[in-house]
Amino acid sequence: MTDQLLLILELFLTFFYIGIFTFGGGYAIMSLIQSEVVVAKGWISESVFTDIAAISQMTPGPIGLNCSTYTGYEVLKNAGAGMVVSSLGSLAASVAIVLPSFLIMLAIVRFYARAHNTPIFKSVMTALKPAVAGLIGAAAFALMFRFNASADSVSISVFRENFPDWKSWVLFAAAFAVSYKFKNSTIKLLLAGGLAGLILY
Repeated sequence: MTDQLLLILELFLTFFYIGIFTFGGGYAIMSLIQSEVVVAKGWISESVFTDIAAISQMTPGPIGLNCSTYTGYEVLKNAGAGMVVSSLGSLAASVAIVLPSFLIMLAIVRFYARAHNTPIFKSVMTALKPAVAGLIGAAAFALMFRFNASADSVSISVFRENFPDWKSWVLFAAAFAVSYKFKNSTIKLLLAGGLAGLILY
């Protein structure tokens, strides 16, 4: 039990850290969560995180918060905790991920009206735009490929759990093309992808 409580504390600190250094919303946060929880800590596997990412997109609410909630639960469950303690893991991760933003906004909201038209503020926002695009791209890349680096070589391989056969690549390509060309509703795209998955598999 003590180990599980320490894990909840570490989970809280990890997601608080992620919350501090995340700019650009839910999709930008995904790569940081994956990097900390899967790569750095090894709490859950890549395939489990991919499932969490998919569920987070399909459930109502902000994707970053959803992902944190599900991840917190899964980390404790993977450590052998019961439903109640795993729920505490969800609560710890959820509170920790939003707490930095809440505290920062609480501190600067009184100054925003005066600062938002200043050259410095505009420059900072302009500089953050490519960083946000990069984080979102990194999230997509991290869910698709495994990056292995050593002193001698660097290799990139496709996650077989995410793309097991040619049909999964067809679904991915079709979803990307439809989303890019027609700018369809995300809900319609998810429903169409689910239906196509049921038919193909």
